[in-house]
Amino acid sequence: MRFSAEAEGVLRDVGWCPGRRVDVSLWRTRLAAAGLRMHEAAEEFLSEFGGLVFGISGPGISCACEPFELDPLLAEGEEDRFADWSEVLGKSLYPIGEGDQGRYFLAIDEIGAIYLVADWVAAFGPADGAVEGLTLGVAPTVVAEECWRENEAVPERPGSSAPSVAGRVTRLHGST
Repeated sequence: MRFSAEAEGVLRDVGWCPGRRVDVSLWRTRLAAAGLRMHEAAEEFLSEFGGLVFGISGPGISCACEPFELDPLLAEGEEDRFADWSEVLGKSLYPIGEGDQGRYFLAIDEIGAIYLVADWVAAFGPADGAVEGLTLGVAPTVVAEECWRENEAVPERPGSSAPSVAGRVTRLHGST
């Protein structure tokens, strides 16, 4: 069985069914124009799950269930974020949607693992398990985060109250 009965029920409620296929050409074309190349794992995942909107909420297994939408165009304008985290992780992250009404993005790497992407990155694991976890409220594992050096005077950028890029540090957690 690919999904638990509970997860499959949520999937069916939002329009998924076994064998579902949608055209990904619009997503591929629009994001390619912005510099993001759709890899095979992204195409396979979006062909099956793209366009689904999960209006879920409430308690979950290890975190609250949050609404999420599987539409890579929701990440338009965030190409640098995906390029930067791809470089840090040594993986090719392709946007697949967003979670909690834009609080974070969802991405897939070239081997089919799903990630939460914000100013930190967390892994949900392989696609089917990730879909299960997202629908049932299973917290992802933090794999990298951006942080600021403590106890260090860092100059501010002109016109900004945020520390300069020179103060940013990326911390990796375990293996990715």
